[in-house]
Amino acid sequence: MRFPVSVSLPFDHIHLPEEFISMEAVTEICQTAEVAGFSAGCVTDHPVPGSRWLDNGGHYAQEPFVMLSLIAALTTTLRLQTNILVLPYRNPFITARAVATLDVFSKGRVVLGLGAGYLKAEYKALGADFDARNDIMDEYLKAMKLAWTGEDFTFEGTGYSAPGNRMLPRPVQSPHPPLLIGGNSRRAIRRAVELGDAWHPFFAPAAVTATARTVSLADEEDIDAALAYMHDHCAKVGRDAPPEVILSSVFTAKPGYSPQEAIDVISGYRAKGAHGAGASIYVDSRAEWCDLARDFGERVLAKLD
Repeated sequence: MRFPVSVSLPFDHIHLPEEFISMEAVTEICQTAEVAGFSAGCVTDHPVPGSRWLDNGGHYAQEPFVMLSLIAALTTTLRLQTNILVLPYRNPFITARAVATLDVFSKGRVVLGLGAGYLKAEYKALGADFDARNDIMDEYLKAMKLAWTGEDFTFEGTGYSAPGNRMLPRPVQSPHPPLLIGGNSRRAIRRAVELGDAWHPFFAPAAVTATARTVSLADEEDIDAALAYMHDHCAKVGRDAPPEVILSSVFTAKPGYSPQEAIDVISGYRAKGAHGAGASIYVDSRAEWCDLARDFGERVLAKLD
């Protein structure tokens, strides 16, 4: 079975609207990614990022469920992945309804990457509690799981309650789409063990993770320590099978990239026990993106069987 590699989709490149911000772009790029052999197409989540962050290396993002719905209509096998959805930004039942609807109409293709986020200005703009975000994320995960049962449920949350409610149709995937818990911190690892299906870390050096305000996981010792902590926590809480490890993007393909280097990087993480990984393609035009995606499929993805 081919090792699954997702691809980050370029629809946040609003500085090149004629290349990436159109239905023609969505059609060509997503269908190319599907044919090339990528397992999933990934979109991210920044409804209203702060200008200071944007001016210091941040990026815009389209509304994730709108984008994934467009992609679902244009593809048949490409999985639909959030990488990541900032869970505390929205009422959990609004999110659960969107996920279930998309999973039903896409015939079970949703992959839900989730995180607590780190942008204080965006939290403030959305009226969400930045300081309580980790506790709220855990709460929202529990609330969504109840909603996805399709049965009557009650739930007392922070500032909301479900006194006896039901959500149908439930997701096609049972008991729900895969929950990939993002974040490099020990809190995120514990959340993946206790509430998730997979841990979805971002392996990058401190210079990169400082911008994202997360723990650096670049050195082999850091990665080994994080995996050991995950297994120890499984034993502590009585989880028999540990969460899968599905990595965020570990390789960026640019013109002139080395396919062998990409294979070596991805294979190295696979040897450490990863069950999937992500890649990015960085170019300035739709034609280049599609050409590079096809090349990556032939010279990298096809070699990962």
